Amino acid sequence: MTHTLRITTVTDAARARVATVRAAAAHGVPPLERARLATALSARLRQCLTEGGTWTVVLGARSPAPGGDAGTLHVTVAAAGGTRDDGEPPWRMSVTCPEAGAPPDPVVPDDTALLAEALLGADEDTAVALGKLAEQEELVAFHREELHQTNQGVLALHADLDTAWRAQREAFAAERAARTEAEEARRRLRFLADASALLTTSLNHEEILRRLPDLLVPQYADRVDVWLFDHEDERLRSAPHPAAAVLAARTGRPQYAADHPGDLPGVDDQPPSALNPGQPLLCVPLLARRAPLGVLTLAPPGARWDPDDAVMLIELARRASVALDNARRFEHNRDIAETLQRALLTDLPTTPGLRLAARYLPATHGLNIGGDWYDAFRQPDGSLITVIGDVTGHGLHAAVMMSQLRTALRAYAVDGGSPGRLLTRLHVFLHHLQPDLFATAVIARFSPDDPTVTWAAAGHPPPVLRLPDGRVRVLDAKPGAMLGIPLRQEIEDHTVRLSPGATLALYTDGLVERRARGIDPGIDRLAAALEAFDPADLDTDLDGSADRILGPLLSDSERDDDVCLLLCHIDRAADGAPGRVPADADHLR
Repeated sequence: MTHTLRITTVTDAARARVATVRAAAAHGVPPLERARLATALSARLRQCLTEGGTWTVVLGARSPAPGGDAGTLHVTVAAAGGTRDDGEPPWRMSVTCPEAGAPPDPVVPDDTALLAEALLGADEDTAVALGKLAEQEELVAFHREELHQTNQGVLALHADLDTAWRAQREAFAAERAARTEAEEARRRLRFLADASALLTTSLNHEEILRRLPDLLVPQYADRVDVWLFDHEDERLRSAPHPAAAVLAARTGRPQYAADHPGDLPGVDDQPPSALNPGQPLLCVPLLARRAPLGVLTLAPPGARWDPDDAVMLIELARRASVALDNARRFEHNRDIAETLQRALLTDLPTTPGLRLAARYLPATHGLNIGGDWYDAFRQPDGSLITVIGDVTGHGLHAAVMMSQLRTALRAYAVDGGSPGRLLTRLHVFLHHLQPDLFATAVIARFSPDDPTVTWAAAGHPPPVLRLPDGRVRVLDAKPGAMLGIPLRQEIEDHTVRLSPGATLALYTDGLVERRARGIDPGIDRLAAALEAFDPADLDTDLDGSADRILGPLLSDSERDDDVCLLLCHIDRAADGAPGRVPADADHLR
């Protein structure tokens, strides 16, 4: 084993001394011999540091041979790079390593052993101190580099500040001249941004038409007229329009009608309008993506418009066109989705001993309609299936998928099966039909001659049950996962016994969920509303009770989701079997 250390500083010398002592200890050199070796090496290294230059310490060891001579540890100190100028040979020292199985070292005087151990302990303390010193040197180097970078940053900052100060001084005169123009441009941009936000936040085109005059009069226009080509108001349709407005509608370019040139950028000049020759008119077409919507006609608040104001008004008309087109498309799609949704909602069957009441309300905010549905129909065995569900997504796509799920459920029910089995089949059907669309649902089956109701849920809010004595339970048994997710599942059935006078409420999350509070407080409010009813109200007027439930639950905010509610009430009447569904075949649907 050979190990070479380079010595240039006192720290290097100390490390070499510690390494030598550790090597001697590793080869079994007795403490006293190690102390002598360390003392001699220290004296030689001090002499080397006094002479200066670079030195090397070479540690070499020869292991003891079995049954032969003892091993030896050699330490050589020499000038780095060759022989010294004075011809002095390298300093060498060797210590004997004990032979394998040799007798222990002879006992040395206590004071000598203690001194040797103390010297060696000092070497270890020196090693620890050197380690700490190396860490401190690295930390100092890091802080020195950090300070250097900070100084460089400060110098760069001073240079940037100096450059900015010079640029500011050079631009000071031009800034004073352009300040008024910049303020005017800022005012126009702020108005355009605020007006655009006000117009685009509404999805009601009638409301957009009402907002336009309020935005423009009296600061930017004395009068505002909006001519929509397909407007349903006959009075506006038959009203005369300036020739410039007709020309703007035909060409798709803004027109300026006055007895003087307008000199407005991007605007064609036309003779004054015969309807009002003394007043200039700016006629801007309202262009949509597919076809022109109409023309916006403005009269100036003074003698004429500032060219920059005219450019801003033309841009505002363009944004108003987009807002009107979006509103009309939204209203069209909403009407179609709502019509389709209502057309697919079933008429509830009349069943002795069991009365049903359902409510569906479309969303009042946004195009969030089309995904909720309810249904009630009979199975071939005479049992009655009630279902309520919600398809993710909104609009026409959700309404179409809802209709397909409803049809598939009715088809699966012909083969019989429990609610959990029906939901499992719907889950597989939706996953293969539309992998990126999901749904939730809850199904309850009322069987003939059996007061026990079987129900199952898939990712849907739990049913709420009002008992005949007025107490309310939330049927929060573990539901299955949402229908259509990429997961194989078998949805479990649950049972609950319904006595005469009990009411089971099925609903969608639009009834109970609020973004600011979550769904659990809404379920508690529904339970409280059911608990507050007098038993006679549910027995005699179930439809009215459904309306009275919707009122307090939906009065606190706009509906941003559609709502379904299905109440299933077990009659207390004596002429039919309470809570039991008759099984005659005449009731099959």
